[in-house]
Amino acid sequence: MGNSLRAIIAFIPSDNCQKYLLGDLEEMPIDRMVDLSSRQLRRFPLRVCSFRELVKLYLSDNNLHQLPPELEQLQNLQILALDFNSFQELPRVVCTLRQLCILYLGNNKLYDLPLELGLLQNLKTLWLESNRLSQLPEVVCELRLLKTLHASSNALRALPARLRGLRELRTIWLSGNLLADFPPVLLHMPFLEVIDVDRNAIRSFPSLAHLPGLKLVIYDHNPCRNAPKVAKGVRRVGRWAEETPEPRKRAELGREEEQPDDKEPPPPDTQPQPEGSGGQEEAAPAGAAGDGWSPAPFSAV
Repeated sequence: MGNSLRAIIAFIPSDNCQKYLLGDLEEMPIDRMVDLSSRQLRRFPLRVCSFRELVKLYLSDNNLHQLPPELEQLQNLQILALDFNSFQELPRVVCTLRQLCILYLGNNKLYDLPLELGLLQNLKTLWLESNRLSQLPEVVCELRLLKTLHASSNALRALPARLRGLRELRTIWLSGNLLADFPPVLLHMPFLEVIDVDRNAIRSFPSLAHLPGLKLVIYDHNPCRNAPKVAKGVRRVGRWAEETPEPRKRAELGREEEQPDDKEPPPPDTQPQPEGSGGQEEAAPAGAAGDGWSPAPFSAV
């Protein structure tokens, strides 16, 4: 009932109604954080812009589609959460917040990102999951300090070659896209620690054994014919992850074992007794094909 009431009040522009949505927000909190998530907000409360020392601002799960230019006053802001809103484009004013380290933009309706995003040179974590990106915006390649990139659940078919210039990037999440091939640029990023390409359309994986920093690769739910080779100690999550050697190689070994050998027969006293001589051969158990096993998809917090 509370959320339904807020949804109705959100359409009423009176000060009293807005105060109900914001709660007790007369002055900046001591912890320099404002959390207005899930308030059914349709417009940004200008009162927040007067909190010049604000460091964290959470606006998740509202109905926002634009932000006022006054937001530029929050030059100490380091964390901004705009996920689960209705943004079709990123408001340019966000790109004026030069101290931002973490920016949440997931679950909106973004088709692209503005070139001005490249001004956020302190950005270390960028969440873009569940938008409408058909390609990773080139401007992402200009964020030199970026360590974590979440771009899952979009419509990406490839990654830009310039991504290899992000030498601080350690984790990249690409699950739920339209990748038909493993992105070649990732093969030239030896500093990557986590690669997630779960739920794509990749049919064959190259070797990743040459990536010295790699710790985890998630490749489950792809129509792949092989598992990616990795160095010792690297965890794989996906089909055949725990098998050694890999399925295709094991099949080749099986065919070799089926070939007749040229070894001499054993001496007569060790020859098996011919059929009908009274000897009983132990019956072989009926072959039962085991069900294939695949580990549960990896979940990142």
